[in-house]
Amino acid sequence: MRRSTLLACCVVAVSAASGAYSQSRGPVNAVLYEGGRLIIGDGTVIDSGAFVVENGRIGAVGPRSAVTPPDSAARVDLTGKTVMPSMINAHVHIGYEGYTSWGAQNYTPQNVLDHLQREAFYGVGATTSVGSSPTDQSLQFERDQRAGKFPPASRFFFMPGMAPPNGGPDAVLLKGTTALHAVNEVSTAQEARAAIRTMAGKGIRNVKIWVDDRRGSYPKMTPDVYNAVIDEAHKHQMVVHAHATTLPDQKAVVGAGVDVLVHMVQGEKLDDEYLAILREKKPYWATVIGLGDRSEVCDNDPFVDQSLPPKVSAAIRATVEARPLAPSCGPPGPNAPTREAMLANNFPKMIAAGVRLVLGTDAGIHAGHTFGIADHHELARWVQLGLTPSQAIVAATRTPAELLGIKDMGTLATGKSADFLVLNANPLENIRNTRQIASVYLRGTRLDRDALILAWKKAD
Repeated sequence: MRRSTLLACCVVAVSAASGAYSQSRGPVNAVLYEGGRLIIGDGTVIDSGAFVVENGRIGAVGPRSAVTPPDSAARVDLTGKTVMPSMINAHVHIGYEGYTSWGAQNYTPQNVLDHLQREAFYGVGATTSVGSSPTDQSLQFERDQRAGKFPPASRFFFMPGMAPPNGGPDAVLLKGTTALHAVNEVSTAQEARAAIRTMAGKGIRNVKIWVDDRRGSYPKMTPDVYNAVIDEAHKHQMVVHAHATTLPDQKAVVGAGVDVLVHMVQGEKLDDEYLAILREKKPYWATVIGLGDRSEVCDNDPFVDQSLPPKVSAAIRATVEARPLAPSCGPPGPNAPTREAMLANNFPKMIAAGVRLVLGTDAGIHAGHTFGIADHHELARWVQLGLTPSQAIVAATRTPAELLGIKDMGTLATGKSADFLVLNANPLENIRNTRQIASVYLRGTRLDRDALILAWKKAD
């Protein structure tokens, strides 16, 4: 191993293991975390490491014997623990899920915060709502969060979406986005370019396009429109994310220069022509495997159940019929073996072609595949399909930080924000050990996970 990871909104009191922090005043002393295994996030591991946190940022980090803390530093012994950077989710649909209801009526700052707290509870330090969040409200939430107006939670990022009129999001999400006018509807190249210029003028640096006709039931974005989006966006240093699920559509958008793919091709095998395009373009890629899987709620796992209302978990477990975008607890459908065969074929070929894998879950459509839980499910699926645990952690930390331009997150390194997980077991031995969370730290302060659980239970 080489040496050198709405139901309610509550104001959560936070504390550090050393007692050196307070919510109102922030860090009052440097803290040395020592003795734990450090998974840096770039593939490097330090078996017995140490790092200093001061004013919410990481100072010195390295082997335990090489890190000298300030004389006044408090000490936290992490012997037997593993530390990794907090994860970064590059693809969710935030704000609509209410667990006992779903829809635009739930889209409030309080519910957005609730979803971000759920992500943070499970070790996700930054979360990106992709294409479905209304622009002005999202920009305001970003400003308010940066100004410290909300309790500790995953950092919120968002990007607007673009689609033809009456097209774009799936039938579930479309109900919410239509009510809030959240998706920019464009029919021509001129309209597309104008929309991109407006976004760039607001400082927006990412945009999503839907290139999918939902098996002929939706109008489809035409090549002249998505080529205009890509060209105009790149003129403004913007990154274009594409929803494209079929082999022909992925070939077309990657060939046109789209930067990020947000789905896998699951219905057909990749061909040599597409693999050659991928080797040339090397896009980023969020797999979003879990939304089509059996829900982990079915397994009566305390890791999953602790953040869901019992009535919701019971309702999901009672669902046995297969429904689109609604994970159930019934037997696998007739297409399940074919889907698994396509995943097993296509996933390693995408990786071998040099695509840059990032964590993205599509959470927010259904309570059976929800915030935080879905992130750990996606990592486990990657490893099942051939990725090493180390590669999976890099794809959930450093690479999405790189994609989204979050320069102070993604690795345990000097100057980075102190956003990290302390785990009771080593995920390099078993990726499911990312679920063995002892504590989560956001900007150097320990998240009070017990208080969050209590608030969620009271809201049931």
